Amino acid sequence: MTAILKVDTIQDTSGNNIINENANTITIGKSGDTVNLASGATAGFGKILQVVTATDSTQRTTTSTSFVTASNTLSVSITPSSASNKIFITVTGNLYIDANGGYGLATIFRGATNLGDATFGMASVYGASSTVIGSMSMSVLDSPSTTSATTYQVYIKRYGGNNVYIQEPVGKSSITAFEVGA
Repeated sequence: MTAILKVDTIQDTSGNNIINENANTITIGKSGDTVNLASGATAGFGKILQVVTATDSTQRTTTSTSFVTASNTLSVSITPSSASNKIFITVTGNLYIDANGGYGLATIFRGATNLGDATFGMASVYGASSTVIGSMSMSVLDSPSTTSATTYQVYIKRYGGNNVYIQEPVGKSSITAFEVGA
């Protein structure tokens, strides 16, 4: 025998609403309340659902004044399981500008979309007239709103100066994408 219990609100013994349903929205507790899950229980929101990563340890360079692919291997493809999920992307490595000064700039692209500033990207090093090596540390929480395979890739460019490099003189860069459940 199957039983169905239909209610809009569940209250505790003091008459406080602890679960309320209104217009297909379920509210548990009220502001300031703590909601605990029993040991072994799980919730489907805010979980890391999948992780993909890629690395590159080969020196790469460009003289381009427009953002270009830093490395074909410094790229990840992730397929979100829900269009409402978010993708958190993090990049680490080094960025180098040669002795002619200027800026070395880096950013993260989703497909053809620059997720950083159109001019300055997300990471930079500056050398007025000397060689400078700096950290290429970038992260962004993206909402691609799709369940199709989505590619994230590191791009670099120069702004002044002659050359910008990654993995110079040595090093290893990485890009990691995390799917976060909504």
